[in-house]
Formats: sequence, structure tokens, C-alpha cells
Amino acid sequence: MSNTKTIAFVGLLISMEIIFTRFLALQTPIIRIGFGFIPIAFSGIMFGPVIGGLTAAIADILGMLIFPKYAYFPGFTLSAFLTGAVYGLFLHKKKKPVTLSNIIKSVLLITIFVDLGLTTLWVYMTTGKAAAALLIPRISKSAIMLPIQIVSINVLWKYIGSHINKSDYVKE
Repeated sequence: MSNTKTIAFVGLLISMEIIFTRFLALQTPIIRIGFGFIPIAFSGIMFGPVIGGLTAAIADILGMLIFPKYAYFPGFTLSAFLTGAVYGLFLHKKKKPVTLSNIIKSVLLITIFVDLGLTTLWVYMTTGKAAAALLIPRISKSAIMLPIQIVSINVLWKYIGSHINKSDYVKE
């Protein structure tokens, strides 16, 4: 895929992530339940860890600038970057096949280390609430979202990804 096509496609994924996260998600000060992970996973699958991470980070920054709900905190942008990078490391089609096993590994790693680890730390730092009080609802949310994320990425990539021409986005 040419640089122009890559930039355009990444821009589309960023806008989808912002819409899914800012408008189509249930948001509380402690947790967010939504489908913003889908465009980030697709970015990681199609373009690898660096562009996947940058897609997530740019979407986080633009989402905060355009639709601010709280003060900007760079830790959340780091978590977003790591999420996109992990999807790219485990699912980038040029390096590894998009299998159910690789999807499970990537979602588990993101859920445990990024969502429950780093993001909980960022919420603790920004809200001042006790970490134990934050962990209980966040673990519950993660337990519910884990299978939803795995199934969503697997099914959507199987059906939507099959219509995307590999030669358009993978440089050989």
C-alpha cells in the first residue's frame, strides 16, 4: 500500500476508534465499555506494532482534544499505544497469522498488563481513589469484555478482513 493509502486508511481507523469510544461506549470515571478496540486491532493486524500503536495513541489524543471529558493525562495515551503495539506484535499478518490462539494471547496480555495494570494505575493517579476500590469494578468489566473482544476481533476479521486485498496493505 502506498504511503497515501496507508495514511488514509489509518485516518479512517482513527475516526472509527474515536466514534466507537466517545459516542458508542458506556463511560464512568472508573471504567469504559465500548468497541474502540476493533479499529485498533485492525490497525495492528494490517500495519504492525508501530503503526498500530501510533493509530491508538493519535486516536486517544485527538479524542481528548475534540471531545474532552476530563483533563488530558499522557499515561492513557501510553496505554493506548501499548494496546495497538501488542495487537500488531501478535496479529500482524506479515509476521503471524490471525488465529484464535494469537487473538486470545493478545487480548489477555492487553487486559492483564495494560487495562488492569497500567490503566488502573492512571485512574488511581488521576482520581485519587484507592487502588483496591478501582480494581473490583475493573476486573468485573474485564471479565465481561474479554470474551467479547476475542469473539469480535475473530469474527470481524474473518469476514471483513477477507475482503481487504492483502497486497494493498502488506509490503512484501
